[in-house]
Amino acid sequence: MEKQHKVQCYAAPLEGITGYIYRNAHQHIFQGVDKYFTPFVTPKPKKGLNTREKNDIAPEHNKNIPVVPQILTNKAADFIKVAGMMEELGYKEVNLNLGCPSGTVVSKKKGSGFLADLEGMKYFFDEVFSQVNIEVSVKTRLGVENPDEVIDLMNVYNAFPISEVIVHARVREDYYKRPVNQEAFAQCLAISKHPVCYNGDLFTAQDIENLTAKFPDIKAVMLGRGMIANPQLTEVFCGRKAHGDSTSVENRQGLDYVRWKAFLDELCYGYEHIMSGGRNVLFKLKEVWSYMITFFPESEKYGKKIKKAKTVEEYQRIVDTLFREKGIV
Repeated sequence: MEKQHKVQCYAAPLEGITGYIYRNAHQHIFQGVDKYFTPFVTPKPKKGLNTREKNDIAPEHNKNIPVVPQILTNKAADFIKVAGMMEELGYKEVNLNLGCPSGTVVSKKKGSGFLADLEGMKYFFDEVFSQVNIEVSVKTRLGVENPDEVIDLMNVYNAFPISEVIVHARVREDYYKRPVNQEAFAQCLAISKHPVCYNGDLFTAQDIENLTAKFPDIKAVMLGRGMIANPQLTEVFCGRKAHGDSTSVENRQGLDYVRWKAFLDELCYGYEHIMSGGRNVLFKLKEVWSYMITFFPESEKYGKKIKKAKTVEEYQRIVDTLFREKGIV
């Protein structure tokens, strides 16, 4: 029997959360992520990238982290310019965002809004692949309104030397609320000439195992909200135990909350280091906790306290109390 290939795990880009502070903390504490995709950078005519975007992709902020910059644009010249910048910085791959369903993005015919213009996409890729020297992957949806659109989309992608197609198994009109469409994803897998990565509603290791059993030919899975909720998700799926620490406190799910606490402390320190004022730091931490609190059973009261915290010091006291109450620290 032929040995099944190793399915890679990618960390999805979540705007406002998975910047370089998050990536550094996660890579330092946990294992199992093969690529971290940055929140998209948006090229501005004449201006290029803003300071926040430059900081996020700066090599000195991403040392020893497998990072793929993601670009949001529908203009080939802008994509080519930014891809050239990324090549100069040492990146080997850039990713085109064709999946963002945000109304403000779609109204500009970017993200998943670009999916409605197949001829425009062909022209875009013609220009891009005539001038870009590094790998170009694509993160797409199934279409704009109808999942049947994916057939024509995949045929467009097949016509170009795209390195990988990451498919979020919803159409734009589904946003993130309607169920994923694995039947339409199966069509993608059957049609694609390129390696395919699956994205959408993978919240547990069992979800990933079920998916990879159903689609043994996929190259990778991309984890978004599920990995923010459980930063150890890739380890649980891979059956890994980081650092070989036999003293780690683990529950029945194999979750090591001692390292979760270290991760949260590192996040807090990192945000404090780059941000002026505790309010901005709290905003970042509260957003992460809005996902993570589900992994602390019967801790809703702490979730509410964290949400109401007015200072970083108050936040830290609440979190320390939560972990002590659970017998973790």
